[in-house]
Amino acid sequence: MVPFVDLKAQYLSIKPEIDAAIQGILDTCQFTLGKEVAAFEEEFAAYSGSSIGCGVNSGTSALHLALLAAGVGPGDEVITVPFTFVATVSAIHYSGAKTVFVDVDPETFTMSPDAIERAITPRTKAIMPVHLYGQPADMDPILAIARKHGLVVIEDAAQAHGAEYKGRRAGSLGDLACFSFYPGKNLGAYGEAGMVVTSNPEFARTIRMLRDWGAEKKYHHVLKGYNYRMEGIQGAVLRVKLRHLENWTEARRAAAKRYDELLSGTTFDAPFVRDDVRHVFHVYAIRVQKRAELQAWLASHDIQSGIHYPIPVHLLPAFADLGYKAGDFPNAEMAAAEVLSLPMYPELTAENQQRVIAALSAFAQVPAGDHRELSPV
Repeated sequence: MVPFVDLKAQYLSIKPEIDAAIQGILDTCQFTLGKEVAAFEEEFAAYSGSSIGCGVNSGTSALHLALLAAGVGPGDEVITVPFTFVATVSAIHYSGAKTVFVDVDPETFTMSPDAIERAITPRTKAIMPVHLYGQPADMDPILAIARKHGLVVIEDAAQAHGAEYKGRRAGSLGDLACFSFYPGKNLGAYGEAGMVVTSNPEFARTIRMLRDWGAEKKYHHVLKGYNYRMEGIQGAVLRVKLRHLENWTEARRAAAKRYDELLSGTTFDAPFVRDDVRHVFHVYAIRVQKRAELQAWLASHDIQSGIHYPIPVHLLPAFADLGYKAGDFPNAEMAAAEVLSLPMYPELTAENQQRVIAALSAFAQVPAGDHRELSPV
């Protein structure tokens, strides 16, 4: 079996460090927030090129609180993209604001700057670009538009730990940036966790109150807040894993380069990567025809794969009330119909990558409808 991701392999590679970190939390009983979370906030903010980190219980909570700290609320509009995980749009909904979509670039699948100004209205309060698959959005023109119109920029950097745009880290590009530490992320917790990073002390102060029931200090509730605190165990685990993140990132990038080289001899194209970014390959997604058939073929050859994401958010039933329809965002819709994510994780071996590409090549050589007749490669 070639797994899509192998969390156990990663754990076993750092088991003594992880076990000691967890034991430290059990010994101190700092189960919610505490010193380990505070230390991780400082370390991850510095890693991301920002000043302040605010640990929360999920990436979704990070997005929600970043929007609230930026003053986004009922009657406001937030511009984002439909080709993203649903959490991006759900967080806007939680804030009470309305989501306004713009299409994605057809090569990077990130926000198309050319589409933004047409979407701005007097109610627009923020722009939320998504650094998809580990590749940053084209931030300079996005920031220029935001500054021109007095808008806040919130990076959805849930898949972009350590990614860079023109030498600047994801997390340092906008006014606020939101990360997820869901277990499968490049920097993953052992449960749910997230963080907002910013260099604005007022934003950080508001977020820290909102995550802890709106309290400035215990039982002194200044705001109507939430129970979004990061657990101590997650902070301790993430501190350990952060020390390994650069090595893991380079392993991902090396695996992506191997995929690129192996795909060059096939009918499949490697993902497009901008020249001015450091892509961290949370996902290695290729575009394919007959995706369902190919995915079933890979599964029959004991190769796992994924789809990120099969339905753009504007076509999901949950967000039908936004009033969009098929055809409104053709680049996002085409990407959603064609992307297929191949196995990608730091421990992925060259041998397993060769198995993946051999299976893809075999699929391409068999007449349509006959893929079940070829023996596994």
